Amino acid sequence: MAKVKAKRVRAKRVKAKRVKPKRVQAGRQSGSGGQGSASRQAGKVAGLQSGEPSRRTKSATGNGRSTTNGRPQAVRHGRRATAKSMAAGQRDISVSEFFAKNRHLLGFDNPRKALLTTIKEAVDNSLDACEEAGILPEIWVHVQQTGNNRYQAGIQDNGPGILKKQIPLIFGKLLYGSKFHRLRMSRGQQGIGISAAGMYGLLTTGKPIKIISKVSKRKPSHYYEIKIDTKKNQPQILNGRGDGVDIPPGARGEKVIAKHGIEWVDIDHGTRVTIELEAIHKRGRGSVDEYLEQTAIANPHVTLHYIDPDDNEKTYHRSTKELPPEPKEIKPHPYGVELGNLITMLHDTRESTLSAFLTSSFSRVSGAVAKRICSAAKLSPRARPARIGRREADWLYQAIQETKISAPSTDCISPIGEELLLKGMYHVVPAEFYVAATRPPSVYRGNPFQIEVALAYGGGSTAQRISRELLTELISESDSRTLRQFLTMTFQGLGNELADKIINQSGLGRRQSPGKLTPKEIEKLHDAMQNVSLDSGQSMNVLRYANRVPLQFQPGACAITQTIMGTNWRSYGLSQSRGSMPTGPVTLMVHMASVWVPFTSESKEAVASYPEIQKELRLALQAAGRKLGMYLRRRQKVKKEGDRRAVFLRYLGEVATAVSTINNIDRDQLYKKLLLVAKKKTAEADVQLDKQGRPIQDEQELELGENVIIVDPAEAAEKLMNTPGNDE
Repeated sequence: MAKVKAKRVRAKRVKAKRVKPKRVQAGRQSGSGGQGSASRQAGKVAGLQSGEPSRRTKSATGNGRSTTNGRPQAVRHGRRATAKSMAAGQRDISVSEFFAKNRHLLGFDNPRKALLTTIKEAVDNSLDACEEAGILPEIWVHVQQTGNNRYQAGIQDNGPGILKKQIPLIFGKLLYGSKFHRLRMSRGQQGIGISAAGMYGLLTTGKPIKIISKVSKRKPSHYYEIKIDTKKNQPQILNGRGDGVDIPPGARGEKVIAKHGIEWVDIDHGTRVTIELEAIHKRGRGSVDEYLEQTAIANPHVTLHYIDPDDNEKTYHRSTKELPPEPKEIKPHPYGVELGNLITMLHDTRESTLSAFLTSSFSRVSGAVAKRICSAAKLSPRARPARIGRREADWLYQAIQETKISAPSTDCISPIGEELLLKGMYHVVPAEFYVAATRPPSVYRGNPFQIEVALAYGGGSTAQRISRELLTELISESDSRTLRQFLTMTFQGLGNELADKIINQSGLGRRQSPGKLTPKEIEKLHDAMQNVSLDSGQSMNVLRYANRVPLQFQPGACAITQTIMGTNWRSYGLSQSRGSMPTGPVTLMVHMASVWVPFTSESKEAVASYPEIQKELRLALQAAGRKLGMYLRRRQKVKKEGDRRAVFLRYLGEVATAVSTINNIDRDQLYKKLLLVAKKKTAEADVQLDKQGRPIQDEQELELGENVIIVDPAEAAEKLMNTPGNDE
């Protein structure tokens, strides 16, 4: 009997092994029926194998998934990744490879902006090189259309040139440069810009970046065609068998330049960069034309030659022959260092004592200050920096923050200055009143910075300076859907209210497409733009700068814009709604100079909102606003007295006639006496101000200071009409 029972048990086990569960396809798992049947089948098999009946229970999650013995049953989907296979797929990411996929971070997020960013990076490098070498900058910018949405941008300067071995690294490698590790004011900071522009050109057109540089009249020029190996972040030289081409000086060199089709302005030294890229060229707000005009304002010592894709030439001549003072390099300030950086500096220093480390590594730290810091941290001044651990470094960091240390030196920054600010604004912006204000240097996170403001009032809107031919060209280039959108997006300071005013005057529809306007309708629009008064509803035109570089995008994210909107401009005679820009014919320029401008992103388009920066911005705006308010109140008073005199003059004749008839006296003599009384009572209407805002007759009555220019309204109107682009 025992043998028979054993055979029966073995037979049951064999049958259990032969039962296989049905596979459930992934596509059927969402249905409750398929899932339940699979669970039931798996339960039967498990029960047979264990010798126990299957038990079905609801899962604890409440999703209705069947379980066996309280445990959820996993459905196999095939072989998944393992730790070994995942490790095999991991590798280093090159910085150029990262930015090639995320080029929007560098300002190459659309074709129009890509052209502007390319020219901006090249011009910034040219200005830095010229100023560092003590050369008055002269820059040539040439934009040519080479195909559908393809342009070639060439930028040349008269700088010192670049050594041959450095050219491939500067233009063919990201994060390579001399400005990142030094604390002194410069336009470039990261060593990304111009090489990223070359990489964008390579990605969109397949064409390499072309560079020709010359360091002396008697030495050969160096010509390179370079592309970036994005996987290795290394330059690849395509011409001269990987070594570039040397162009001899003189007539022989001219033949080589002509053979290679190189565009070169014949100068003794300098560099020219040529990049072909996918781009769109348009005029108006955020354009190359606007960028060059704003660059001329902030850099009055530069001469800019510009040829646009239509072969129109424009030159911005320098208004001064004095270079800005050369900023000096400084050491980091103790208040600006963070704990992690302090630990790294302690381990990397060659100094043998902690006191020597503090005095040699930081600015404004003397021996006495270093001793106070060590005493507050309870560390010996003779302690070896390399042996200081993380806990001791934390004590040292806290002691630095608690010790009173002088602010860093400010000779590392070079502000524009009030005189040059006024010259730049007067040279480019037509107006009747100009004022500039410069704040004393201040510090944020241990970094010195300085805020400058220049303001121009009057002169009319940019929409009134435009010729009919240029308006036709702007309309043909615009991609705006409606006429109202075209006006607000093309002209600075033109809001929806003024746009509607112009459209109503012209008799056109506000939702009419600009691209479908006939020549007669364009003429009506141009006439309306010239005849409608734009002073009252025009919003303030803001020019933002950081280290003399215009910031044309992301105004809403910038601390400059936020502080302007938070300032009460009503006290200075301008109209303003709460939380918005003031209105009026005002152009406001704000410049921040610093050893390290805190941009919100790598594209360098907006300044971060540090409390110290916003405070200095507010004080500078208020200083310029007070002078504007004094001028506007004086002008209002003169206008009021002039209107009052006009009323007197209107009735003086009749009064003189009536009195002479009643009293039988000479009418003419009486009229002259009454006229003298009227002029005396309204003498304010005859006050004339000089260019510094002082009354010519009474210098003590209105004192606006030396940083003010006042232009006669008639002269301002004439200057407005003679502005380039307004002649028919």
